[in-house]
Amino acid sequence: MPDSIEMRRLGRSDLMVPPLCLGGNVFGWTADEPTSFGLLDALVDAGLTFIDTADVYSAWAPGNTGGESETIIGCWQKNRGVRDKIVIATKVGWAAAPDGRHLSGPAIRAAVEASLRRLQTDRIDLYISHKDDPDTPPEETLQAHADLIREGKVRAIGASNYDADRLKQALDVSARLSLPRYESLQPEYNLYDRAGYEAALEPLCVEQGLGVTPYYGLASGFLTGKYRSEADFGQSERGQRMDKYLNERGRRILAALDAVAAERGATPAQIALAWLMARPSVTAPIASATSVAQLQDLIAATHLRLDGDAIERLDQASAPAA
Repeated sequence: MPDSIEMRRLGRSDLMVPPLCLGGNVFGWTADEPTSFGLLDALVDAGLTFIDTADVYSAWAPGNTGGESETIIGCWQKNRGVRDKIVIATKVGWAAAPDGRHLSGPAIRAAVEASLRRLQTDRIDLYISHKDDPDTPPEETLQAHADLIREGKVRAIGASNYDADRLKQALDVSARLSLPRYESLQPEYNLYDRAGYEAALEPLCVEQGLGVTPYYGLASGFLTGKYRSEADFGQSERGQRMDKYLNERGRRILAALDAVAAERGATPAQIALAWLMARPSVTAPIASATSVAQLQDLIAATHLRLDGDAIERLDQASAPAA
């Protein structure tokens, strides 16, 4: 592994990860298997080892049912013989089980076995509760995770899309019952989407020592700068989401990214990810790519170090409305 890659501990777990995680949501959707293999090869060649997926990826694509991303990652890691060199995070609980619950003991047990088969591995490094399940007591969910950890099928657990109150409740249950705790949080967080994380989740994660792996690190591609008018929306599958970003504040953020990028000889995407990586509470932002050229752009962000002035300018330009 290149010496320049900084490894960071994920929460209080024994998982050490690089400062950038490759999102697998595009595998089997906008990146077919050969393209996905090329992306994963380039990732490992760059010394980066952290891959995020979910059992539901990419069920939204025509003809898919979910599990396609895990299947591609499993075939790739088996073919390349790199299982011991990578950290695989996958998720459970987006889709409800027949009883309507997402994170019940039986639902987790069935889902983990299916994920292990698709990933062609005997363990999942980070197993993430994809979203809160208010119909299942956290005691049941955490006990199910504890059983998997005891059996060696999971190394550490995390949460995604939890609000601060429910995350605190889960952490309290873990402490009270001596159960494994969520070691990481995966929230939506980027230069545009700041308020939801910074208000209550960030202080809790810092206080509890949780790792943070934000998704939509580039705001679905808006922060790359390629969507600057409605005429640009047709450039990709995600283009139609851009109307919520293309406003006065969004244009102000792009202008700040352009300015800092020009000074550093970098791209707006690199600066947006470097801003996230510099946030003390953030362990590794998640970003996806559909070509090796795009991925190399993201990888370059791991070698950027923003100074205080650049961070302050980006903070001010992206400050959420009061």
